[in-house]
Amino acid sequence: MTDWTAVFLGVIAVSVLVMAILQVGMAVYGARIAQRVTRVVDQVERETGPLLAHLQTIGAEAARASALATAQVERADRLFADMSQRIEETSALVQAAVVQPAREGVAVVAGFRAAVAALRGMRTGLRRRPSRMDEDGPLFIG
Repeated sequence: MTDWTAVFLGVIAVSVLVMAILQVGMAVYGARIAQRVTRVVDQVERETGPLLAHLQTIGAEAARASALATAQVERADRLFADMSQRIEETSALVQAAVVQPAREGVAVVAGFRAAVAALRGMRTGLRRRPSRMDEDGPLFIG
């Protein structure tokens, strides 16, 4: 049994040696990959640095343009509000200066017509003799 023990012990020693070599190889390969990743990250940072600066400038310009647009919209709103108020004031002045006197003139003309109609009615009333029906008509309830 000693021969087989030595053989198994040799197989175990060779297996451990192969595993150690593989582990050292993986560690070296991992270190190389880490260096490559570090170089790629550095390169990406160098190349995206100006891009980020441009994006920051674009963001600042967009904020400035938004502020200007907001100010212009507020200014236009004030302009339309002032214009609306002035239109209302002008409409009130036109109504006070034109419409109101026109209504009063129409009222004077209507009064004059009513007076003429009343005078004509009195004239025709004098010519016509009242009948018995005209006197009793308003008293009849029925």
